[in-house]
Amino acid sequence: MNLMIESMPPTAQLLRTLESSRWAIPVLALLHREQGSRFAVMARAFDLSHNSLARCLTWLKECGWVLPNPGHGHPLRPEYVLSEAGRPVAALCARIEEARTRLKLGAGELPRWSLPLVAGLGTDWTRFGELQARMAPVTPRALSTTLKAVIDEELVRRRLEDRYPPLPLYALTGKGQELAAALAA
Repeated sequence: MNLMIESMPPTAQLLRTLESSRWAIPVLALLHREQGSRFAVMARAFDLSHNSLARCLTWLKECGWVLPNPGHGHPLRPEYVLSEAGRPVAALCARIEEARTRLKLGAGELPRWSLPLVAGLGTDWTRFGELQARMAPVTPRALSTTLKAVIDEELVRRRLEDRYPPLPLYALTGKGQELAAALAA
């Protein structure tokens, strides 16, 4: 894991780690919901190629969140189950997926920094520099791209303070607050 990411708050660090793999959150949510799953079932559920799912599962095993089921061999037993460390992470992923479904947000529609941004932003207006400091090691370009995407999805609103030079400020919308509540629960 990147040493700079370790300086982030624990929730933001976990969210950033989860977003390192595009399919980690949906796969963990499915494993949480189904109490384990077979490879073919997961591939079909997300319409994933064999290689994409294999990479995701390998990464989740390296994180220590998913294990191959030692009792696998019977057609009704799952191939992959959650580890002890993976259960609370998968519960968080299930809440995130429920909120995404309610808010009509697809798994790949938002950039990687979107969940840490929503978790770190409140209803109070916040400056770009403050956001960047909270989310270090995010680059200004990545933060700017993420802000544009979450504004387009109506999770965050932008306001220009009338002064010279104009000062942009950001806050969560109602929809963004709902997603933030799922991240914090």
